[in-house]
Amino acid sequence: MLQALMNVLSSCLKPFGQHNSDRVDSVNGNANGNGNNNNSCLVREGKDGLLWFRDLGKYGSGEFSMAVVQANQILEDQSQIESGPFGTFVGVYDGHGGPEAARYVCDHLYRHFQAESSDRVVKMKWSRSYVGLLRLCVFAAVAAETQRIVTRDTIERAVQLTEEGFTAHVSELWSTRPNIATVGSCCLIGVIYQQTLFVANIGDSRVVLGKKVGNTGVTAAIQLSKEHNANLEEVRQELRELHPNDPQIVILRHGVWRVKGIIQVSRSIGDVYMKHAQYNREPINAKFRLPEPMNMPILTANPSIISHPLHPNDSFLIFASDGLWEHLSNQKAVDIVHSHPHVGSAKRLIKAALQEAAKKREMRYSDLKKIDTKVRRHFHDDITVIVLFLNHDLISRGTVQDPPLSIRSDLERL
Repeated sequence: MLQALMNVLSSCLKPFGQHNSDRVDSVNGNANGNGNNNNSCLVREGKDGLLWFRDLGKYGSGEFSMAVVQANQILEDQSQIESGPFGTFVGVYDGHGGPEAARYVCDHLYRHFQAESSDRVVKMKWSRSYVGLLRLCVFAAVAAETQRIVTRDTIERAVQLTEEGFTAHVSELWSTRPNIATVGSCCLIGVIYQQTLFVANIGDSRVVLGKKVGNTGVTAAIQLSKEHNANLEEVRQELRELHPNDPQIVILRHGVWRVKGIIQVSRSIGDVYMKHAQYNREPINAKFRLPEPMNMPILTANPSIISHPLHPNDSFLIFASDGLWEHLSNQKAVDIVHSHPHVGSAKRLIKAALQEAAKKREMRYSDLKKIDTKVRRHFHDDITVIVLFLNHDLISRGTVQDPPLSIRSDLERL
């Protein structure tokens, strides 16, 4: 409580318009603050064929690297980083059946998260005098410590509102665009609030922590997210327990387990044809229609949420859609990030995954790069990667990103 109060007061008592000494405006040193990265400015963003990247940038708790490669005819992945007074929010949204659900999540989820978080803070009017500002700072520090702005409930509620909103969107479009009922999105969320990381996952995207192992020089890979994919035995068992009277709740086809023989993920935002009986009928495509009545939702949008107290040995986080993990193991991805400079980390991971995809088809990476969208999907999926490097000096001081950061890697950027 006292430390949080001092953090807020130290920034509030600076003259109006003066830059906070804790601001992160340029790249100096690596995420551990030891200065070995030798970058003196923000590194550019750009494109390399179907690959978009932001090689390095600053967020409230350190540096980030971000990249996405397109394989589908229309990019179905969306992602975002938001960093400001509350902390940092990361979202990776892996769409399927079309881009609409992932775009909707990217447009609405963070707004709901902001609104739900703000509801927990007592608002008060203040003047631009030091007295008024001091009152606000003291009150805000007390409120933040006693009410916790970010909780599991705020994340769950934001997801629920997003799911409800997209379902209403489908209802509005049902008469003119019924197949939007078959569009969905996985949803991976990370929130750094004070010195805690919250991870919420719906579907099969993944976040992996790179954690230093003592003084060995080794960085271990620790998966933080729980996945909801029918290829996992525990997910199949969960589905069988939820639907004990349905022997066809999971079906193995061509070596792949699918829910009702249709979809691999058991949780998603959207896919309302698998949640509401009124949308599982003509005129949607016959391959999505169930042969028997739907008496209860088959898929859900319930996130699996964990909270992880950040430790000084926690070096970086890799958030990525399943397209990356199809080709790279958790440890391989961590080793790639650990053994190279921060600059271009996300792009480097994607290129490593594409090289593996090419190798599996006994072709050269340079030839794979020449393949255009849609055909490219036969070799790999859309892949989104966000790497957050953790600067524990900034985290412990409660440094505020100033000005706030808001970045999306979406269709308009490609």
